[in-house]
Parts: sequence; C-alpha cells; structure tokens
Amino acid sequence: MTESQYNQCVNNYSDHLFRFIVKNLQHEEDSRDIVQTAFEKLWRNRETVENDKAKSFLFTVGYNQMIDHIRKHKKVELKDDFSDDNRTQYIQDDGVKKTLMQALNRLNQTQKSLVMLKDYEGYSYAEIGKIMSLNESQVKVYLHRARLTLKNYLVNRENV
Repeated sequence: MTESQYNQCVNNYSDHLFRFIVKNLQHEEDSRDIVQTAFEKLWRNRETVENDKAKSFLFTVGYNQMIDHIRKHKKVELKDDFSDDNRTQYIQDDGVKKTLMQALNRLNQTQKSLVMLKDYEGYSYAEIGKIMSLNESQVKVYLHRARLTLKNYLVNRENV
C-alpha cells in the first residue's frame, strides 16, 4: 500500500469506522482514539495489507480495539439504597431514532455489532465473519437472533 492509497483509505473509511465505533461505545473521545489506533496499525502494516483489503483490516482492528476497551472499562456500580424512587421509569418517546437506539442497547455487544455492520454499514456475511472472527453461518444465526430480539422489543406496546 502506498502513501497515497493510505491517505485515500483515511478519506474513504474514517467516517464509517468512527460511526460504527461511536454507536457501540456511545463515547466520542474513546471512539476517536480507537479509530486513530486502527489507522495507526494500518500505517504500520501498510506493506503487508493489500489496498482492497484495507477496509476489512480497519474494521477488524477497530472492532477488536472496541471490545478490549469495553472489557477494560466495564464498571459495575452497586447501590445501597433500593427505594421506590430509584426504580427505572419507562418513558414513552415519540422519537423513532431514540426508540431504535434503546432497542439496540438491549442487545449484547456481539449482536449489536452484527446489526451495525450488516444493516448500517452494509457488509456481507463473509466480511462480517472476517471482522468478528466468526464463520458465515454463525453470523447468520447470531444476526437472526439479534433481529428477533429487536423485533420483540419494537412491537411491544410499552416500548413504542
């Protein structure tokens, strides 16, 4: 990969990668760091990465960095007070976007990433399998289960 091809990858894929990471992490600064790390690794490996495989390489590195970040920063907060005031309130919202994000946030990290890669980014099952280290049939099964979970959440009257 030449320097101009690398620069073209930055122009073509940085927004897509950032959007994928920030929708999963929901933290812009951490997402920017992960995207920067992915491009840094691409630069270091530019002699071994083929230009037509750069997008897959970037998303694979970004996905793995995101999972590592989530594992490192996973926090468990315990509350001493469990009074009625601290119960979760379900508020109906007319915003479709907010409802969709709530539905996506109910999925586990693997399912959420699968939905984002397939439905938001438009990757094929084979490409998603390479990015997430799954075989194609696993991608199809996990994606099907994720979509069922989303469907069940979205058709529930309390959530819409």
